[in-house]
Amino acid sequence: MRSSKSRSRSKNNRNRPSGGNVVNRVFDSSGPEGKVRGTPQQIIDKYNQLARDAQLANDRVATENFQQHAEHYLRLLSEAQREMDARREEQERQNRERQAERDRERAERQEREAAAPAPAQPAPVVDPAETTQPDVLDVAGEDQSGDSGLVETPESKPKKQARRPRARKPKASDSAEATTTPAADSGDAPEAAE
Repeated sequence: MRSSKSRSRSKNNRNRPSGGNVVNRVFDSSGPEGKVRGTPQQIIDKYNQLARDAQLANDRVATENFQQHAEHYLRLLSEAQREMDARREEQERQNRERQAERDRERAERQEREAAAPAPAQPAPVVDPAETTQPDVLDVAGEDQSGDSGLVETPESKPKKQARRPRARKPKASDSAEATTTPAADSGDAPEAAE
């Protein structure tokens, strides 16, 4: 069972706005005409409308009461706006400081790179006429039994001769009618059985 102490503590904190976004938070306002529910701006508009209606009805007490309720939520809203503006300005200030720090580091890095000594010895200039390099690797001249370390590709394999299509053997019913086949005339295929 809960202790009464914890229950009373939560009851006291129920109506206090938490540190969240007050501008979009929905409130329940208990005014003289009943409950008004909405965001602070909606509640302000509703109480101002009720104050105008009371003023048209010549009810000065109700008009003043509704205006005081509207003023309460107006203060709440303006304070939340002030806090949001202060937070935004703080973030912008921090972003400007970070950007300035990055710019300083970049400038220092560029200065170090510009001040860094050039390579001690320039690379020697090679005359292309002095060095001869083959355009194509001559594999045929090497010993084929040794492993050259190269991977064999389909282009480097020797081409096989094209195969001729085999002649089909005639079926048993066709063998009595046809004694020779076109492939038998070429001499490559065996002759049909008689």
